[in-house]
Amino acid sequence: MNLLRTEQPHPAHAGLDGYDTAALVEAFVADQTMAALAVRGAAAALVRAVDEAVPRLRAGGRLIYVGAGTSGRLGVLDSVELLPTFSWPTERARALLAGGERAMFVAVEGAEDDRAQGAADLLALQPTTNDTVLLLAASGGTPYAIGAAVAARAAGALTVGFVNNPGAALAAACEIGVVLETGEEVIGGSTRLKAGTSQKMALNTFSSSVMVRLNKTYGNLMVDLRATNAKLVRRALALTVRATGASESDARAALDACGSSVKVAIVMLKAGVDAQEAEARLARADGNVRAALP
Repeated sequence: MNLLRTEQPHPAHAGLDGYDTAALVEAFVADQTMAALAVRGAAAALVRAVDEAVPRLRAGGRLIYVGAGTSGRLGVLDSVELLPTFSWPTERARALLAGGERAMFVAVEGAEDDRAQGAADLLALQPTTNDTVLLLAASGGTPYAIGAAVAARAAGALTVGFVNNPGAALAAACEIGVVLETGEEVIGGSTRLKAGTSQKMALNTFSSSVMVRLNKTYGNLMVDLRATNAKLVRRALALTVRATGASESDARAALDACGSSVKVAIVMLKAGVDAQEAEARLARADGNVRAALP
């Protein structure tokens, strides 16, 4: 059989079951470092994906993640983290997982093989030309993801395929192919290892870069977070103090006056204006804190 590279066992670890614990840990850790190199090798494709996605998102588009198994779960993870980290609306970060929501916790056998269901699930979201659809499959041949890709592209959405094998059908079906060449796994066929790690890194890179371009940071501070728990309330205060140099008491007063918006509090304190004026300045600057300051 001509197995994909991601399905082949690593030639250096044929005796894996005889390793002691220290050797096992070293083998897995050392191999995981290759994931970062794979993402670096796909940097040009990631740049293009970010630059193509940003204007669509500025026009009101959504990020839609599609995948099966580990790849699909990584898409779900990236989608749900955008709200607390960047205040990105949940309705604008959708995730489709082959087999439905229960597949997040229990494998749904055969769901990934249903190309028609992938297309149907994607079309149920009524994709538009402003949407960016991120399709993930380590093999690059998952029928569910390919069906969704074809449907999304026909609807005019931007399609970005994340795969771990060169020449993969999913990459070819998408407008942009992000090929993460991670090669053989320490445990043959276990793409939850460095193939999965590379996908997580690539998604982090893509979505974080997009959010920076959409003015969700000030410098490298995440100033558009949603303070939904005690930890994030403390973080909002610390970010405001760091960004402005104000005392904790002044920063807390500003946050209290503006509904705990770190962006607004920063402009209030640095520009010496009230919350209403700070909000107006940010609105005129499209949410860019730096541009809202004198």
